[in-house]
Amino acid sequence: MGVLLVAAACVVGAAIEHADGTLHVPWPPLQAFWRPHWGPGTPAAAVVAAACASYGPQCARRLAWRPLLFVTWAVAMAWTWSLALVDGWEPGVAGRLTTSFEYLSQIDRFAHVHAALRGFTQHILSTQPQPWTTHVAGHPPGAVLTFVALDRIGLGGGAWASAWCISAGGSTAIAVLLAVRVLGDESTARRAAPFVALSPAAVWIGASADGYFTAVVAWGLALLALAATRAVRAPRAVALGAGVLLGLAVYLSYGLVLVAVAALAVLALARTARPLPAALLGAGAVTTAFTLSGFCWWQAYPLLVQRYYQGIGGVRPYGYWVWADLACGVFSAGLAGVAAARRALSAAPAGVKRLRTGVPTGPQAVAVLAAAALAMMLVADLSGMSKAETERIWLPFVAWLLPASALLPTVDHRRWLFLQAAAALLVNHLLFTNW
Repeated sequence: MGVLLVAAACVVGAAIEHADGTLHVPWPPLQAFWRPHWGPGTPAAAVVAAACASYGPQCARRLAWRPLLFVTWAVAMAWTWSLALVDGWEPGVAGRLTTSFEYLSQIDRFAHVHAALRGFTQHILSTQPQPWTTHVAGHPPGAVLTFVALDRIGLGGGAWASAWCISAGGSTAIAVLLAVRVLGDESTARRAAPFVALSPAAVWIGASADGYFTAVVAWGLALLALAATRAVRAPRAVALGAGVLLGLAVYLSYGLVLVAVAALAVLALARTARPLPAALLGAGAVTTAFTLSGFCWWQAYPLLVQRYYQGIGGVRPYGYWVWADLACGVFSAGLAGVAAARRALSAAPAGVKRLRTGVPTGPQAVAVLAAAALAMMLVADLSGMSKAETERIWLPFVAWLLPASALLPTVDHRRWLFLQAAAALLVNHLLFTNW
């Protein structure tokens, strides 16, 4: 099914783009150029892929839990960095976030942060004086302020910005496994570990700001899970931290308000609302800080919608993207993610039913999390505000679909992992993905 969806999106997309150019992507449905190539990251990527696919399931079963977390993180980092370096150091890493569309091009306009925040909404529309560049206008100021902060502490420039995004994105693997373990069980988390580490999503995590956004969401949900299950010594403080991170996520990307669906799923799986007051306090503190600084999220979002339809968002045909967006999601989740989604949708109702009488099993827990991820994707898709580029925009959602790969038959895990790795390597070597 996933293969057919991708094939249809490629064929129909190419026809539409050739006919009238309204898709505004170089290689439909992806924001990428057809450019077969290889680079310094190619040998490392091949080695990481072969090692993880061959020995990952076995290591996940035998390693102690804490070493497994470290190894999973190390593999995710090696995988993401090597894929980024397939494009070479400058185009793949150092220059990735320095284009005129990106956040770094606007750092000079934040010499006075409070003044920039107070006037932020006045530059969202393309018809206003000195409009923000594409990515700054398309996101709340938390995103650009991250790179302003890096610049202020001496880590300015594209190389440091990409290193930040890749390093943060790589840590997503640890956060996801921690959440799966406390909400489900350790056995399920172990089966999911190789799939979380060797994800095709790494093509876009390294290096895009969405990789950083993905980590913020993942750690916010992981902390919420730890607080809800009282797996930590200070659950209220951890819940407060979860709220801060999830509140920050909403100020990194407007679409991440949908993460509330995943947060509710976490609390439902833990069968408690105890962390909610502290989490809301943390999220409220972030909202208050931005609002008092002069940026009002609820005033900026309607302006973003106008800006979106002023540009190519108003030209891109909804009738194509409403289903081709899902094909883009297949590229980042991989075919194992598609197979896992099917199994998750079958198992989720039993998991929800189980919530009435007891704690769901590990497989049921990952099924519910995957169903929440799919629900977030569906809402984003139907909204019409995610037309194209969902291979990176939906990374924070895809991260919670991948653990459902634990539902695949254990005997087939190596085959699925090789398929995941092969898909990522093909995309990264045949296409040049921008943004």
